[in-house]
Amino acid sequence: MLALAALFGAVIGALLGLVGGGGGILAVPTLVYGLGLPLAAAVPASLVVVGSASAVAVAPRARREVNWRIAGIVGAAGIPTALLGGLANHHLDPQILLLVFAAIMVAAAARMLRSTTETGGVCDLPGGGVAWRRCLPRAILTGLVVGFLTGLLGVGGGFLLVPALIIALGLRTPNAVATSLVIIVVNSIAGLTPYLVAGRGTGAMNWPVIAVFALAAILVSLPAGRLARRVPAAGLRRGFAVLVLLVAAGVTVQAITALTT
Repeated sequence: MLALAALFGAVIGALLGLVGGGGGILAVPTLVYGLGLPLAAAVPASLVVVGSASAVAVAPRARREVNWRIAGIVGAAGIPTALLGGLANHHLDPQILLLVFAAIMVAAAARMLRSTTETGGVCDLPGGGVAWRRCLPRAILTGLVVGFLTGLLGVGGGFLLVPALIIALGLRTPNAVATSLVIIVVNSIAGLTPYLVAGRGTGAMNWPVIAVFALAAILVSLPAGRLARRVPAAGLRRGFAVLVLLVAAGVTVQAITALTT
């Protein structure tokens, strides 16, 4: 079990370091189907793993690549909705949640497979800088949506944040990746709070397994982040999208089987 936790954690850390997201979208099904945790425990465990790994992965990028103003706006907007998502999670059927999870994964993968440009979003000014009048409403909306999904499904939101920051807000890929990691940390803390306060799911968490999982993710995220600067962004994005589609198919089959038996 610990060896599997280390292996899966390394994969999550690699995704966070390479593309600034994808850890949470794979961490929940991995914890449920790969390591046998109940969904109620897998969601807060995922937030612990993804949040801590993202905090480490962003450290070497903090000075040059993070857009701190956009990270602050999107992250702050997501805090109240992440709390609401964490509360809503308690009232929904676990298998229905997994089906919703799979649907979001497919939508995100399809979006990532589409070709994108490096600039041209509403936030991008021709001479550089940020067009706040056009950018602020979209940044707030992005934070609200991603924050709710973070609390509801136990995902850090990077798989939605990176495309949103590139396409909707006009950030370049390296800046979007680094900025998304900061927002993931904020969303993970906010999404985890309701679980810790109410004690929901934490009693079933296998802490030795989760600790190994998180440590492996942290150790791999740093070298993966350095490697990301040498790999074409389009290739990383498409490879990740295919992986997400495969996981979504597996989650869908498992959830439908559980609902029909």
